[in-house]
Amino acid sequence: MSERIRGAIFNSIGREVDGARVLDAFAGSGALGLEALSRGAKEAVFVEKDRIAQKVIAKNIELLREEDRAHLSRANVSAWLSTYEGEDFDIIFADPPYHDPQLSTALELLGLLKPNGLMVLSYPGRGEVPTELGDVVVDIRSYGDAALAFYRRKDA
Repeated sequence: MSERIRGAIFNSIGREVDGARVLDAFAGSGALGLEALSRGAKEAVFVEKDRIAQKVIAKNIELLREEDRAHLSRANVSAWLSTYEGEDFDIIFADPPYHDPQLSTALELLGLLKPNGLMVLSYPGRGEVPTELGDVVVDIRSYGDAALAFYRRKDA
């Protein structure tokens, strides 16, 4: 994800990050979760299967001295979902690889949102993403070859 798109995400969600419990799924470099921590998120959980990316995330967590608020799960998102029993999240960032968007797995993450929580899904702009998901409202924004879908869990 480009720096421009990351900036657009954080400009869109504004103060919502402050005090939030954040999940950075398909974390890659961990830039989204780390940015959320720098903007006042209470905690960030990173899920990444690639060993090289895991090392980058772990090193950045250490360099930024965020060991108390950042937690790295070294697994693929589907496997992590099948075993996760923790607390739900205020904000979920899902940025699956463009060559393998795994939309069904990414959309399973919606079950981990708190009421009124927000999920931001990055996907190839040429692809389609579901626009109706029961109790979730959707906003879609395009950025050239990339697109973002914002899902909000309605109040329970």
